Amino acid sequence: MTADPNRVLCCGENPFIRLSATDGGPETTVASFWRNVLSPAGPGHVLYLKSELTGGQWRIWSDNIAMTRWLQNTIQGVLNPELADLSIPVEEADFDKDGDPDRFYTEYVTGRDDALSLTWHDLGDPLMIHTSPGTGPGERPYGVNTVLIPAAGTRLVMNGEQAAGQSWAREREGRPFSTSALAFCESWTEKR
Repeated sequence: MTADPNRVLCCGENPFIRLSATDGGPETTVASFWRNVLSPAGPGHVLYLKSELTGGQWRIWSDNIAMTRWLQNTIQGVLNPELADLSIPVEEADFDKDGDPDRFYTEYVTGRDDALSLTWHDLGDPLMIHTSPGTGPGERPYGVNTVLIPAAGTRLVMNGEQAAGQSWAREREGRPFSTSALAFCESWTEKR
């Protein structure tokens, strides 16, 4: 056994939903959910969401604003440069979950004025991905070790209205995948 030589930045979960009206068409909903148990800014939850349900603008809900901003300054801001914008307001929210990764999985986000649910179902076989810092798309400065569970079906509901579009089948590393997936046991690293 060999220990990873890189510094661990955070550990937790980062399931995502990407919907579009047509296969390969423009994304109509992009949702990135984080549940961190370890980060330099402490544990917490955050949902980054851009959809027709949000008027095509990014909205952010969290129970730890310091962790939320840290993610925007680091990993999330690299994954989606639009989210490096720290002027996007962060709304206080409570978080809960239901289901299991064998059948379906739902994350609930309850803010002062909003109630959201994100559901992944028709789940496929998990695959483990490991990248090192300085590799991957655009030679990202961060590495990741994660278990991805592709979801053929997804549903995102905000205040009783369901987001349009759907998740689409993809292939990753020669295996069936999707534009939406659960991401568990996720650890992000950077070079020491």
